[in-house]
Amino acid sequence: MYERFYNLRERPFSLSPDPDYLYPSRVHREALGYLRYGIEGHAGFVVITGEIGCGKTTLLQTMLRSLDRQTSVSRLVNTMLDARELVEAVMLDFGLDPGQGRSKPYLLRDLAQFLVDQRMAGRLALLVIDEAQNLSLSALEEVRMLSNLETEKSKLIQIFLIGQPNLREVLARPELEQLRQRVTVSYHIESLDVGETAAYVNHRLRRAAIGAPLEFSRGVTDLIYQHSNGIPRKINVIADAILLFGYGEERSVIDVNLAKEAVEELVSIGVLSRGPVPSVPAPAQIAAPAPVVPPVVAPVVPSAAPPPVTAAAPAIVTPPPATAPVAAAAMHESELHAREIRLAERETRITEQQRVLMEGYRLLGDARNRPAGPAPPAGAPRPAWPPAKPASDGRPTPAAASAAPRASDEALASTRRPVYRDPLPAPESLWMRLRRGLFGPGKPVIEDWRF
Repeated sequence: MYERFYNLRERPFSLSPDPDYLYPSRVHREALGYLRYGIEGHAGFVVITGEIGCGKTTLLQTMLRSLDRQTSVSRLVNTMLDARELVEAVMLDFGLDPGQGRSKPYLLRDLAQFLVDQRMAGRLALLVIDEAQNLSLSALEEVRMLSNLETEKSKLIQIFLIGQPNLREVLARPELEQLRQRVTVSYHIESLDVGETAAYVNHRLRRAAIGAPLEFSRGVTDLIYQHSNGIPRKINVIADAILLFGYGEERSVIDVNLAKEAVEELVSIGVLSRGPVPSVPAPAQIAAPAPVVPPVVAPVVPSAAPPPVTAAAPAIVTPPPATAPVAAAAMHESELHAREIRLAERETRITEQQRVLMEGYRLLGDARNRPAGPAPPAGAPRPAWPPAKPASDGRPTPAAASAAPRASDEALASTRRPVYRDPLPAPESLWMRLRRGLFGPGKPVIEDWRF
């Protein structure tokens, strides 16, 4: 759509988990390091959690791409399964046939034999369960039982649980105490900060660029951070909408005003929420320490009787007026009004272009319907009708003889070529300048003719 306009090889902010566009932020580097440690260290369970759209699947794809051919992987992405269906899904993904109507002990025997054969061949068996927070308690307990397949030295299968933050809450339940004790590696992927958001956006633009890469300014990336909270999937949605708006407006440079229009459109259609957005943190400043004031000790004055103790009335704190929502609504109304004005001006220009085209078509039709031949000069006398008949003896009549000199003079005058001088050019009107700016210097509808 906009790839050719911005010299891009493909859409840089696609929502598909492409490992080629993984930005190595601090949290993603650490999570990838934990995944590799879990594989190389033959850990039992590895748990990776993160918010929705934080890049867990992209990180997982990057890890799986780096594996060699000595690793057999079973990856489950649909986790709405019970215990038996989970075992069958693992076998199918390993390339085994669970058969029809076979009991669960036979399925577990075949799966254990497959894992032993893989270990004898020097291969590693890896089970990756994505969206693990959707597993039922019975399915999670079945996963724990699969981890019991082991030799005297190590586990026959390594299990990775990838899910959203509530996966930690599920694993913290008392029923899953045994599973929780077998978790060797656990890591939580946090969102990007404002600086990493700017680096993430421009990293993807550079990866997709054909020539000189397009770059978003810091003001634009700060606006993206405020409405995305540093979540990579939301960043992709907002940045893709900004490029689409820039293509529609034919703007080769992305500025903050264009980014605001794109964000407002996403808010109006419900893609983004209109709730409060986090402000961009300012650079940290070290405040000067407050001076230490020694406490003032009042002298103790003895009194005959202590004063009566009265309950102090609670202070009533009046909250400040909510001016922020009103200002935001007024700003939104002004932007909508400005957009309506721009649309009205664009419709007026299009209507005027159509009128100029129709006028040109009409003049062209008049020129085609006009008879061929040069037009008689202005003021020339019309020939007499009907022409005079000659006499019977061949001699012209007296009237014809008297009119002969005048006719010869008129014939001689008609043979003379009148000299036409080009008129002075008329001043250009506003619409003529608009037409020349839109269509360029056009060819005249009626060619200049001369005798």
